[in-house]
Amino acid sequence: MFSKFSDIQVTIAIDSREREPLTFTHLKSVRDTLYSGDYSIHGMKKSFAIERKTVDDLANCCLSGNRARFEHELHRLRGYRFKRLLIIGTREDIIAGRYHSRIIPKAVLATLGTFEVRYDLPVVFCSTPEEAAVSIERWAVYCSREVMKLAHVLSKSFQ
Repeated sequence: MFSKFSDIQVTIAIDSREREPLTFTHLKSVRDTLYSGDYSIHGMKKSFAIERKTVDDLANCCLSGNRARFEHELHRLRGYRFKRLLIIGTREDIIAGRYHSRIIPKAVLATLGTFEVRYDLPVVFCSTPEEAAVSIERWAVYCSREVMKLAHVLSKSFQ
């Protein structure tokens, strides 16, 4: 999957506060302190951020006690060129109430829809941590490639 990008050296930055980080198998990763999000690209920490939540975490973040803190995190993501709210689990898990929280599924989904619009933040579901890790690696490679293309074009315009 990543062989055609072998000329690009991409390293995933994992926030040092992330307690159970994803395991990356295609790209190197390093622990780092990130301003926002749980995952970024080393060298692009101000433009690429992924906020990861499990379905349980998400449901608890929708409750009034935790919501303000979570919204503050999402607000910080607004300035990033590439950002995602990555949920490990499925929409069906939310609909079926497969989480440990008092909040009803309809409220979780409505809150997600609100966050998507309010913070211009695409929400992506990945059913497993492995699938989530591969998604982050793919996005990191594609974003790095686009930055390198732009740098190449700009360097030619100054010659």
